[in-house]
Amino acid sequence: MAKRVAVVTGANRGIGKEIARELGADGVRVIVASRDPQSGASTVESLRGAGAEAEFFSLDVTRDEDVSRLAKHIGDTYGAADILINNAGVMLDASGTSLFDIEQRVFRDTFEVNFYGPLRLAQALTPAMRARNYGRIVNLASGLGQLADMGAGTPAYRISKTALNALTSILAAELAGTDVLVNSMCPGWVRTDMGGANATRSVEQGADTAVWLATLPTGGPTGGFFRDRKPIPW
Repeated sequence: MAKRVAVVTGANRGIGKEIARELGADGVRVIVASRDPQSGASTVESLRGAGAEAEFFSLDVTRDEDVSRLAKHIGDTYGAADILINNAGVMLDASGTSLFDIEQRVFRDTFEVNFYGPLRLAQALTPAMRARNYGRIVNLASGLGQLADMGAGTPAYRISKTALNALTSILAAELAGTDVLVNSMCPGWVRTDMGGANATRSVEQGADTAVWLATLPTGGPTGGFFRDRKPIPW
């Protein structure tokens, strides 16, 4: 994967930071994209200290102008991104929150990050991938968004991840016949700021499938939903 360029959103901490670390160790140039310049710069410093090529880019995925600046920077500097990891996400409705108790504002704010953010980035970065006939797009979804096992509680987060899976499937279909592969993955319940200290999985376990999908060979799967490198129901 030498000289590939990866954009990892929310790479300043948690699963995104581990994805960036593992891709950097594989020889990928990593663009650490996040809203927090201090922690983003710290992540870049740690990546470079380990021998990786990395840079920070200030990015709020809810802002069209930020995404446009990123696309221009990548086009001017690298021509195209090879890998896009849509990791940035929020859970604004507490676990167990009922659909009947949540304000519609929470849905809108959740969708801005969890769905519209990946949509903006896909629309901005995928055309150059398609033009070069190479790209790997990985969307970090969640088992909480599976229609096959949908339950009550945390409705804004659940539905945003269901929508993200739909985006994955549609984008993969749009790119059928090219070497731009698009997949979703569920990291599981991971010990991060979002997952909490009682979560059952490490960040390394949470990041593994994303890194695998980001480095798939030509002819690899596309339009799928994975956990632990295995397909799971939508």
